[in-house]
Amino acid sequence: MASKTNRLIQIFGITKVPMIWYCRPKVIEHTDEKIEIKIPLKRKTKNHLGSMYFGALAVGADITGGFLAMNPIQESGRKINLIFKDFKADFLKRPEGDVHFICNDGLAVRELVEKVAKSSDRHNFKLNIDAIVPSISSEIVAKFELTLSLKDKT
Repeated sequence: MASKTNRLIQIFGITKVPMIWYCRPKVIEHTDEKIEIKIPLKRKTKNHLGSMYFGALAVGADITGGFLAMNPIQESGRKINLIFKDFKADFLKRPEGDVHFICNDGLAVRELVEKVAKSSDRHNFKLNIDAIVPSISSEIVAKFELTLSLKDKT
């Protein structure tokens, strides 16, 4: 599933949100339960201190949560609109290497999509996304909480 998601992210970045394409994210793992996406620390994603710029970190959290919902939405066959209602970030350490964003809320997101497909109401779910720099440590460098908001427009 990871290679399919990589292609979707590239197409989405080129056609819809160029900032995503600019950051060059790569899917490391994508299952029904979990997604892990890496954004490389390069000149384009660094801040003036040599660590990852918080805008690039926000892109990583955004696509991690969004693309975790994309497969269940496509599989539903419904026209479900996805947006993030809010975004909370806690920056714990300077990320001085490639950052991996991990979300383990896949099954809950799948249930949310099923609920939305049977309703005309908007439904929300708080996603938890952790960022680590595995080349340095398994310690969490940032935590994100995004409220995924879905509505069926079919």
